[in-house]
Amino acid sequence: MDFKDYYKILGVEPTADEKAIKTAYRKLARKYHPDVSKERDAENHFKEVNEAYEALSSPEKRAEYDELRKYGQHGRPFQGPPGWESRGGGGADFGGGDFSDFFSSIFGSAGRGNGNPFGRGQQRSAGRRGQDVEMELAIFLEETLANESKKISFQVPQYNAAGQRTGDTTKTLNVKIPAGVTDGERIRLKGQGAPGVGGGANGDLYLIIRLAPHPLFDVEGHDLIITVPLAPWEAALGTKVEMPTLTGKVNLTIRPDSQSGQRLRIKGMGLSNKQGQRGDLYAQLKVVMPTQSSAEARELWTKLSEKAGFNPRTQWSK
Repeated sequence: MDFKDYYKILGVEPTADEKAIKTAYRKLARKYHPDVSKERDAENHFKEVNEAYEALSSPEKRAEYDELRKYGQHGRPFQGPPGWESRGGGGADFGGGDFSDFFSSIFGSAGRGNGNPFGRGQQRSAGRRGQDVEMELAIFLEETLANESKKISFQVPQYNAAGQRTGDTTKTLNVKIPAGVTDGERIRLKGQGAPGVGGGANGDLYLIIRLAPHPLFDVEGHDLIITVPLAPWEAALGTKVEMPTLTGKVNLTIRPDSQSGQRLRIKGMGLSNKQGQRGDLYAQLKVVMPTQSSAEARELWTKLSEKAGFNPRTQWSK
């Protein structure tokens, strides 16, 4: 059984605070997620990152691990300090993968330690808290503004009275998406994880929010950006455009002589923040040329160029 340096896996210093650990985890989890990653051996890296975060995100587990870390070197067989005994029990399922024997040797099969890594022959208490479960939840931008609940299903590990894993069961919940959720945010649902053993409390369910890409809108914090294509004459003469938003349509006034790349602000039509206040929607103008022009249209373009007398590259001569 090789020792694992969870700080090294997450790429943080042992003195890193909770925020730095969470930031590193989110970055690496996204990089190695098997559904999107093109990195070599992404699935194993993803499991390692999840395991490291599980060990370091809990103050109790982190303190226990830090004591044992003094006696191990990354990638080398781990024996532990004098008097230490492995808790064993096999890997615990978390986020779709099994934890290593090293993790289980510290925290046991349910991923929970007894708070004393040096206790010789100490038995685990009869009542054990259930295992936490973590899952990614993809939501559409429109759902962040809705009041309806979202139905989710996930796998929950089951254990017998002896703490041995007996399989999985599917659990279904109706979840209210909190206002102001952001991509990568971790939401805790207390007591919705695996059931406790011997009268212990249930574990928790952690939802990792993933905002699904929208075909029209880009997200910048709680603001939204939409590209508004304009014909050259619409930008030159001005027009009104019926523009979609997350909750309906609005009429956008384009002033004469508008420029490609210009942004128009529609206040309060973005995403909600934690206080229920909405950000803004920005309409970014983009002048689009026709893909084909008739001979008559080209003749008109020629006359326009002669009449306008406009050189868009005058700044080059400055």
